[in-house]
Amino acid sequence: MLCTPAFAWAPTMPANDESFFKALGARIAELRKEQGLSQQGLADQLGIARQTLAHYEGARLRVPASMLPALANILLVSVEELIGQPAKAARGKRGPTPKLAQHMERISQLPKPKQRFVMEMFDTVLAQASR
Repeated sequence: MLCTPAFAWAPTMPANDESFFKALGARIAELRKEQGLSQQGLADQLGIARQTLAHYEGARLRVPASMLPALANILLVSVEELIGQPAKAARGKRGPTPKLAQHMERISQLPKPKQRFVMEMFDTVLAQASR
């Protein structure tokens, strides 16, 4: 008797689910690489097999909803960002956004390595200003 993997006989996903999981898998792979993590490294942190992570990234398996908070935490993004939704804006005063908040929002959209670079620049300027 042939033994087939669980994902081989699973029913076909609806088109909108398939595109969602393909995009999610691509985001996971992209964020993992930005963090300098290998598939094995991320899989180890999640407590899963590397092959399972590869199947998530390739959308051959669905990522369990229960895994999203851990993935987001490891990849340093919000769950909303991980699933492709814009991050929720903090509630505050109504009216125009202060310029600093606008800059911070733009910085938060940069790739993680560029965000770290900007933060290092802020730290340098603030250290010099406090002398």
